[in-house]
Amino acid sequence: MRGLVIKNTGSWYTVKTDDGRTIESKIKGNFRLKGIRSTNPVAVGDYVQLIVNQEGTAFISEIEDRRNYIIRKASNLSKQSHIIAANLDQAFLIVTINYPETSLTFIDRFLASAEAYRVPVVLVFNKYDLLSEEERNYQQAVMHLYETVGYKCVEVQATEGCDEEKSLQQLKPLLAGKITLMSGNSGVGKSTIINGLLGTNLRTAEISDAHKTGMHTTTFSEMLELPSGGYLIDTPGIKGFGTFDIDKEELTSYFREIFKFSDKCRFSNCTHTHEPGCAVRKAVEEHYISESRYNSYLSMLEDKDENKYREAF
Repeated sequence: MRGLVIKNTGSWYTVKTDDGRTIESKIKGNFRLKGIRSTNPVAVGDYVQLIVNQEGTAFISEIEDRRNYIIRKASNLSKQSHIIAANLDQAFLIVTINYPETSLTFIDRFLASAEAYRVPVVLVFNKYDLLSEEERNYQQAVMHLYETVGYKCVEVQATEGCDEEKSLQQLKPLLAGKITLMSGNSGVGKSTIINGLLGTNLRTAEISDAHKTGMHTTTFSEMLELPSGGYLIDTPGIKGFGTFDIDKEELTSYFREIFKFSDKCRFSNCTHTHEPGCAVRKAVEEHYISESRYNSYLSMLEDKDENKYREAF
């Protein structure tokens, strides 16, 4: 029997079968994915084969090949990965300029990881209503930066009674009929946005006054069906995004604008750090590539500290 994994609660997986039933399932025996050292061999969004038992639960006996997935370092200090979700049409990264602040380094690391696994990303800038005029101007500058690179950016406020231009309605056409991962730092308002889109009442949390950081409200990933067709995948808030399994030689290609200029470098294996005739460093000096994006590239290139990006920014 075939089904779609719609929820992961640790050792149990909720699977929606092709005939519309939901069955609680476990992994059969020591089933593991070949080639991926993962804390969760089965992920939300996976299509699986089930063996149903007499109790009405089932064993997952096989995982179908994934079209793509988003992966990050596991939250423990092992060198394992954690697969956030699989078989995605796109990801929405929820960003806040303040309350709490999402760092540009975090955005760039998420975007590079999504490029590596072929997942398109839309940047959703939330909490417009809480920003000062100066912060709104800064948000516009950040949006311009990422739009210039080629990423779609949308400005919203998830609270009721907002200006129509900033309402969540503008997200609905982008979501219809697609499987979309919702991700972001803790406290950026993912649950509030999902509540607004689905008309549900997921638990939300206040921002911690001490550090202006968010508190986790989602413990496990879950697929939520959209009225217009498609699914939202709600994920636990991410405080850091340590990259995993990205070869340093390939990193250039995950920064679109750096890849574009790298063709003009004198050496084909240029790392864009010190080599003579480097077109990328020249483009940074001439402001064709932003310093923040180049610095994010360097930080990933030099990312040897396993715990470097685990804390909130």
